[in-house]
Amino acid sequence: MDTVNIHHAKTHLSRLVERAAKGESFVIAKAGKPLVKVVPLSAPEAAQVKRVGFLSGQVQVPADFDRMGDEVIDALFSGQS
Repeated sequence: MDTVNIHHAKTHLSRLVERAAKGESFVIAKAGKPLVKVVPLSAPEAAQVKRVGFLSGQVQVPADFDRMGDEVIDALFSGQS
């Protein structure tokens, strides 16, 4: 993601707005410190992006999950495959 300083952003606002309208996000910084992130209106809202726990209650992990495949792994390492 591109970072532009605030002076450049003020000078080239129309160009930057066009870039954002085409889907390109960028950061505006002042003295090298990021201030704002400019994103297109079509970008998902922060509340819409949910990743952690998206399968909560839909997947069951077996009680012996940590021992599954022990026989196969033992056979591979003992040379009995």
